[in-house]
Amino acid sequence: MSQVTIKDLEVLNCEYGKNTIKFLRLHKEGKKQFVKEVEVCAHLRLTSPQEYLDGNNSLVIPTDTIKNIVLVLAKKNGIPSLEQFAIDICNHFMTTFCQVAYVKAYVQEVPWQRLHEDGVPHIHSFICVPDGIRFCEAEQCRNGPLIVFAGIKDLKLMKTTQSGFEGFYKNEHTTLPERHDRILCGEFFCKWSYGECKDFDFNCIWKKIRECILESFAGPPDCGEYSPSYQKTVNCIQMLVLSRVPQVQVIEVVLNNTFYNVVDMKNLGLTNDKEVLVPVETPYGSCTCTLGRKSFFEAQGHMLRDERKCQFGLAAAQEN
Repeated sequence: MSQVTIKDLEVLNCEYGKNTIKFLRLHKEGKKQFVKEVEVCAHLRLTSPQEYLDGNNSLVIPTDTIKNIVLVLAKKNGIPSLEQFAIDICNHFMTTFCQVAYVKAYVQEVPWQRLHEDGVPHIHSFICVPDGIRFCEAEQCRNGPLIVFAGIKDLKLMKTTQSGFEGFYKNEHTTLPERHDRILCGEFFCKWSYGECKDFDFNCIWKKIRECILESFAGPPDCGEYSPSYQKTVNCIQMLVLSRVPQVQVIEVVLNNTFYNVVDMKNLGLTNDKEVLVPVETPYGSCTCTLGRKSFFEAQGHMLRDERKCQFGLAAAQEN
């Protein structure tokens, strides 16, 4: 058996970085105070994987330095939006270090909201409300465009009617009965791409997309809207976002559902008309769909090869 050497292999990806950099950024305007608590992951790919192949660390920027740079950028620039902060991180590493071939910054926010007392916003007190976590990601190859993604995760929604599941394929293994009225409950993960970075109002766009998710899931407040499946609900969310938010080019939605069983109370001498139910935590159903604009894919077609090479560590440094 011949011995494999590194000359017989190809490095597809070799990156490193610092994960879970947590900090609170406090901003003051007179007596009023503002907070952004975030968690940052910053990863780099160098022009040469010599530290991996040869143990030569001369090009390696220590992960402790990466952490310190993130904190310094938060101090100097603040966090006007998660997306802008991720862009700042990418720009810093690309413009400061010639040995960096690729940089990726992930930022997610702790959902602090300002307290209100009798409708009056408090000047310095906040409450943590788990109604979905905002996140974003920016990445860039040297000599390539800056790409920005954003999203919301851990958003749990429920509607108690106007949902069903009927007409599905059946065989000898099917035991699930058809239902025309059920609880629809699920946890959403939603991620979208802006394509090449432009001067967008990221905060405004994120709020608008969150509103689209809630509106499409629930329907009109006085009557709701019927959902024939979890898959169709996912599609309706995507269609509404792409219709109302032209800056979004591609959107991925994942819905992990929670099923509720009606408790049989006949042995207790009671009739349970879908009033007491218990959740079935596992196993759970999951559906995923990614939807994008054809015009975007057609415009980007000539770049796909180079982008794929960037993703797998074969960046422009090897072509130049």
